[in-house]
Amino acid sequence: MTSENAAARPPLPPFTRETAIKKVRLAEDAWNSRDPEKVSLAYTPDSRWRNRSEFINGRQEIVALLKRKWAKELDYRLIKELWAFTANRIAVRFAYEWHDDSGNWFRSYGNENWEFNDDGLMRERLASINDLAIKESERKYHWPIGRRPDDHAGLSELGF
Repeated sequence: MTSENAAARPPLPPFTRETAIKKVRLAEDAWNSRDPEKVSLAYTPDSRWRNRSEFINGRQEIVALLKRKWAKELDYRLIKELWAFTANRIAVRFAYEWHDDSGNWFRSYGNENWEFNDDGLMRERLASINDLAIKESERKYHWPIGRRPDDHAGLSELGF
């Protein structure tokens, strides 16, 4: 592929601080859409993931995992924040809030390491995630389902 390819996903590597932050926000926005097909298009067709204890290979498995995830993690809202970057790699930290079908709320914290191809598609995603049970009154994410508003606090501002 070349960056002129219709499948390219700007911003493209090599990343600057500004483009890495933009890439992280675009990923957050896509995940907050809770649309597995849409999210999967940001990854190479043969992308490799480690997500918690699952090892995922390719877009079809990504879509299947995300469908299972969002069927279980209801009212999902996510914030990602840049941690570090190099030419074609980005490290992020994140936290998301959700509840199960019994109304139990959780905040899930984690870190991800991402590696991109020249077209800006993620070819590898390594995620470590921990879940913390919270009371509904402890929730910090109250925006309507979908994209986090630009004026909503990020992880650092929330003290996470």
